[in-house]
Amino acid sequence: MAAPGGRSVLFVCLGNICRSPIAEAVFRKMATDSGVVDEWRIDSAATSTYEIGNPPDHRGQACMKKHDVSMRHVARQVTKDDFMTFDHILCMDDSNLRDLNKKASSIKNSKAKIELLGSYDPEKQLIIQDPYYAKRTEGE
Repeated sequence: MAAPGGRSVLFVCLGNICRSPIAEAVFRKMATDSGVVDEWRIDSAATSTYEIGNPPDHRGQACMKKHDVSMRHVARQVTKDDFMTFDHILCMDDSNLRDLNKKASSIKNSKAKIELLGSYDPEKQLIIQDPYYAKRTEGE
């Protein structure tokens, strides 16, 4: 939980088993390495209900382990409360953005700034492609 007066960010993708838990884990590691993790509330969620209760995809877990990034997450769906309690909701693609903006429009006290995570990419790759649909390697 963020310290009083701290900031908060929620990373969002379709199922909350690939892109958003990876973004959450990487951001948490960067905040930890910078000594500011206690100033942040960091989480991730899904726009859909497809994967609720599931752990991150095994390929993402393997990648994070390879880079020594801790990742512990159970998929959940975005809630109305998220729009009222998070400062930033950063999503992975245009579909996520449309879904989130639609949900936010029905919430009276929404304070979250909803943006594409890619808008912070110095190379301006706005869309974070979903690795779930990538070609699986032999043995998967």
